[in-house]
Amino acid sequence: MTTDPDAVAAVSSPDSGAAPGGRESGSATTEAELVDAATLPGVPDEFQRLWTPHRMAYISAGREPMEQNCPFCAAPDKSDEEGLIVARGKTAYVLLNLFPYNSGHLLVCPYRHIATYDQATDEEVAEIGALTQRGMRVLRAVSNCDGFNLGMNQGAIAGAGVDAHLHQHIVPRWASDANFFPIIAKTKALPQLLGDVRRTVADAWEA
Repeated sequence: MTTDPDAVAAVSSPDSGAAPGGRESGSATTEAELVDAATLPGVPDEFQRLWTPHRMAYISAGREPMEQNCPFCAAPDKSDEEGLIVARGKTAYVLLNLFPYNSGHLLVCPYRHIATYDQATDEEVAEIGALTQRGMRVLRAVSNCDGFNLGMNQGAIAGAGVDAHLHQHIVPRWASDANFFPIIAKTKALPQLLGDVRRTVADAWEA
């Protein structure tokens, strides 16, 4: 039996809080309670696995619903939980990005279906700005972020994922959030599920 920590797996009792042999949960695992990983199902390889089951909802939905329907027109008709909405204003509202760059990635959208910033009214521009400021303050309070990326991609050619409905991004940034994952593997590691983030931000918004 190997004692290499990278090649062994702890086995716990499936029907009690105690570890094998009656050992109380939380006490140190002994060598006798470890199993050689080579004896477990599957074929080992050099890859590490990052399990993100919450993203299955996005994969299952596919691109067709977003191409046929405007998600930013549909969201306000849903409950806050279903629409991932954290705040509703008079002419604009704030929701979480379904495909976040970082945890807490917010979008500020006018209710009206307009494509570009120059089509917004003075009232919409003012409220989008005010909601953006409020969003920054709330994210700073709940996540201790170090900075933000703010921006609008105007048109598909400029990178807008939903180019027909104006939306401003508020992306919280931390000193340690840039690593090899997004650069090499085109993957973002997100520590919180969207529902948990929405609840935290919405509660702080109202505080």
